[in-house]
Amino acid sequence: MISVRNNRKNDEMREVFLQRRFQKYPAGSAIIEVGDTKVVCAATVEERVPGFLKGSGTGWVTAEYSMLPAAPIQRVVRESKVGRQNGRTAEIQRLIGRALRSVTNLEALGERTITVDCDVIQADGGTRTASITGAFVALVEACETFYTVGNAFPVTDFVAAISAGISAEGEKILDLCYEEDSNAIADCNIVMTGSGQIVEVQGTGEKHPFSRKDLSEILDMAEKGIGELIDLQKDALGRRLVWRVGRIG
Repeated sequence: MISVRNNRKNDEMREVFLQRRFQKYPAGSAIIEVGDTKVVCAATVEERVPGFLKGSGTGWVTAEYSMLPAAPIQRVVRESKVGRQNGRTAEIQRLIGRALRSVTNLEALGERTITVDCDVIQADGGTRTASITGAFVALVEACETFYTVGNAFPVTDFVAAISAGISAEGEKILDLCYEEDSNAIADCNIVMTGSGQIVEVQGTGEKHPFSRKDLSEILDMAEKGIGELIDLQKDALGRRLVWRVGRIG
């Protein structure tokens, strides 16, 4: 069925553009565009770990997330100006970090920390899911800079994320833009691995509760979309880096 969403089918994503090596200086970088949402992701490798991991031989992956003031329709105040990070920002960057760590062999990192910065330069819904999908590409590229052939590659599987929900008209829809999100009956953000394992499901009945059957249909739709995103990640990374993911020797 065609809904009023710029002629997109209900189970169809917005147009996605994903390119790695977007920046010169980070160990890994990517830009991802999902419709009108655009996020720059950059991974930095440091030869140190948080205090609780010192001497453990284990590394760490974390993320930071920010949105430029003019990225959304209405300008937002720069967080540095108010002197503190808002709750939404903190929640999103924790989500990105969890998603990346879910497919990272931290022991294979050695005592290194990889920080992935996700900066939203334009926002039209789905910034957190786009950040996860782009951040993964930057993470793989960064790991290649210190990987030694014969060892386990630190990244064990692919991971991507997408939104899905129930429109104001009561239809299941994939990859909500801002207008669809703001009017949705239900909105979910789903993170899954390349092997089909669920990392996280964030779901809210915005207007009223929704059923378990609805959730199952939303997850099925999201799984299809995530599979397509992972194909795009593979295209962006190229054969050599795709082959690295999941290698144990």
